[in-house]
Amino acid sequence: MQGASVIAGIAQRTFMACMLSGLWLCAHAQDPHAAARRALIAELRAEAAGGDGDTRIDRDVLAVLAKVPRHAYVPASEQHNAYENRPLGIGYGQTISQPYIVALMTTLAQPRAGQTILEVGTGSGYQAAVLAEFGAEVYTIEIVPPLARQAAQRLKGYPNVTTRTGDGYYGWKEQAPFDAIVVTAAASSIPPPLVAQLKPGGRMVIPVGSSFFTQTLLLVQKDAQGRVRTRQVLPVRFVPLTGGH
Repeated sequence: MQGASVIAGIAQRTFMACMLSGLWLCAHAQDPHAAARRALIAELRAEAAGGDGDTRIDRDVLAVLAKVPRHAYVPASEQHNAYENRPLGIGYGQTISQPYIVALMTTLAQPRAGQTILEVGTGSGYQAAVLAEFGAEVYTIEIVPPLARQAAQRLKGYPNVTTRTGDGYYGWKEQAPFDAIVVTAAASSIPPPLVAQLKPGGRMVIPVGSSFFTQTLLLVQKDAQGRVRTRQVLPVRFVPLTGGH
């Protein structure tokens, strides 16, 4: 009981300090990563200002990245690096993508409320969380079972995200067709099952290449008649898409 009283006293003093010092100080005390997150968004905004065409970044996407706590999607050993603009290891030979690439791929996918989106390669769950913030129904597949389990736990706060452990090369036929597909690992070529599961008018963002040094981020669009058009966006470096294919 004495311990409970001490905790209650601390909580009361914290509340009073917040009230006296202002809401910003209160928010900062609750989120020690706030300053680093703001610095990252400022860096991304500067990069976005220099982009045009397919390499621009929407302001709405930056607003979502400012909201989603990237540090919650990386191992504890990497949390101090969470808001650096670079990929980070998440174990099992996999990475969480560079924030700029997450922002760019999200912009290219054009997520909107009411859409159905497939993500291939859940990884840490960060990209799925970003897509879910737009109000889309997100289905995400991870082939590495431990990563799939960890991501499922992190994404429990998103009722509009459904996770699965499996080979994403073959998509998720039961939930197709998809308004958008985001692939977060490099395929040697565009998987035909994913093209088939893309809705007419839909968009797929996928890195394609046979090695780390010859990959290109592609935007794949299917028109109303089902014809497919592909555009190269920029050179990238992703871990390879793995599986039975």
